[in-house]
Amino acid sequence: MSTPEEFERLDCSAVIADVWLLLDNECDEQARRRLQCHIDTCKPCLEHYGIEQQLKSLISRKCGGDQAPSGLRERLTLEIRKTVIVTDVD
Repeated sequence: MSTPEEFERLDCSAVIADVWLLLDNECDEQARRRLQCHIDTCKPCLEHYGIEQQLKSLISRKCGGDQAPSGLRERLTLEIRKTVIVTDVD
């Protein structure tokens, strides 16, 4: 189990870099606890987390129901394949 001192030593830039992992629930339980503990005790990181949380919520509200035009996936897949073929040839 981690000590509170370890959480205090966690670099703020690392927390800010990983805040989206926390918001998107894309980190394991230990990383989540570690990040959350730092955010709970560090006012600048808490403020940054709050801003990112609000941004994520806004994006979800404004873009949540949007769907790409039909055929877009096929066109993108074709372009990616072309790029891979060209890249492999060079």
